[in-house]
Amino acid sequence: MGMSERIDRVLDDLAKTGAAPGVVAMVVNDHGPLYSGAAGTKGVGRSEPMTVDTIFWYASMTKALVAAGAMQLVEQGRLKLDEPASNILPELADVKVLDGFEADGAPKLRPVRRPITPRQLLTHTAGYGYNWANGVILRYLEKYELPDLIHCKRRSLDQPLLADPGDRWEYGISIDWIGQLIEKVSGQSLRDYLRKNLFDPLGMDHTDFIQTAEQKARRATVHQKHPDGTIVPIPDHEVAQDPEFFMGGGGLCGLPADYATFMQMMLSGGKSKSGRAVLKPETVALMGQNHIAPLEAGVIKIAMPNLSHDVDFFPGQRQGWGLSFLINLERSAEGRNPGSLSWGGLANTYFWIDPTAKIGGLLMTQVIPFADPAILKAYRAFERTVYEELAGAKAA
Repeated sequence: MGMSERIDRVLDDLAKTGAAPGVVAMVVNDHGPLYSGAAGTKGVGRSEPMTVDTIFWYASMTKALVAAGAMQLVEQGRLKLDEPASNILPELADVKVLDGFEADGAPKLRPVRRPITPRQLLTHTAGYGYNWANGVILRYLEKYELPDLIHCKRRSLDQPLLADPGDRWEYGISIDWIGQLIEKVSGQSLRDYLRKNLFDPLGMDHTDFIQTAEQKARRATVHQKHPDGTIVPIPDHEVAQDPEFFMGGGGLCGLPADYATFMQMMLSGGKSKSGRAVLKPETVALMGQNHIAPLEAGVIKIAMPNLSHDVDFFPGQRQGWGLSFLINLERSAEGRNPGSLSWGGLANTYFWIDPTAKIGGLLMTQVIPFADPAILKAYRAFERTVYEELAGAKAA
């Protein structure tokens, strides 16, 4: 049984056990696709089979794409990684740190000890948090009734920091601010900038913040999985389609094959399939370095269990962060090389890019909460299969 049949079986098992209604997976190397497959249906109560040309909400898989767009501006010298971001966005000069709450419930706010830099924003060390991942910022957002990010109201970004810039890794809205920096520097909306500079050059024709009617019809349903394992559709789940800002941290939908094309570009040192340089090889290398040592990344204790389980992809192992990816600093149990890049999206979409083996894989479902144990088990089985088959092919 070859790689395709073995991966097909993993996907079939995932759908049959009911861990997710449907799933798509793909494998690429630096030259192109090696595997593409799907199983199950597009959603609970829908008869349409899941297909590889189904459109998914990328959620936080958006972050790596926005980071790549920002790094093009860094290459051009128009964005400096270590200069104050407030040089470009003056509103960032007034950000405060939230040191908890007074006995009467008033927030304890103080000035920052140092300015926020684009590098800190790209690595989640600026101090910004997410309401679902941190109870302190959750309490603040509830107190001041800040709108949820999915509504893309500009006010939702006006959050205090949870730590001084550079002091700790805290997963949060930093890449939304990178999107704001891209807009200010380029003079274009984030949507137009990414289309012109990243998506069109790579042929990512179905990746966008705003969906056409035809694209909406091709989308998989986003679901909520309840603690008892029941999976129900979330009616009309979508990121705001008339946004006040484009959500750089999670606003994109697109095809799995589009995302795989981006992964191939990263594996080939910044070149598109047609050979066009989207990023310089040295920029791709820089994005893949750990930028946060001696801090550690990747472990998230959850404040909203309806949105995510606790997150730790490499228990007991050291983890770093690049621009903007999780980096495993040791070999994974599945065979992923140290220095590989990865992350995922809230509705259980995942990818990894292994520059050493020149291999990448993605697995996409549309089920919330994130880090679902059964889906992660299938993702690991998928990844293990890829590395076993690669090793077998080498040996042969």
